[in-house]
Amino acid sequence: PDVFELGDIKFDHRNMILYHMQEEYTLTRKESALLKLLAENMGQLVERDYALEKIWGSSDYFIGRSMDVFIAKLRKMLKIDPKIMITNVHGTGFKLEVK
Repeated sequence: PDVFELGDIKFDHRNMILYHMQEEYTLTRKESALLKLLAENMGQLVERDYALEKIWGSSDYFIGRSMDVFIAKLRKMLKIDPKIMITNVHGTGFKLEVK
């Protein structure tokens, strides 16, 4: 799907926009691709190396650090709905959860 419902937030992948009530937040291509991957696998572990290969085409150390910055940015945007969390699974990957 092009639109995902994440708690009170709607995520329009095609247009790279998060909607929350009357607010709109524009995402970058990488932010949008990463959030889409997490949303498609909601509640399931997305392995770090898999995400790096799928979105960046490589899984070296420096690109991995870059992905951590994108995860931090997504967390900051998604905190407008406290039911949504991106959790770290230590040394393995990430999980998008909606409580």
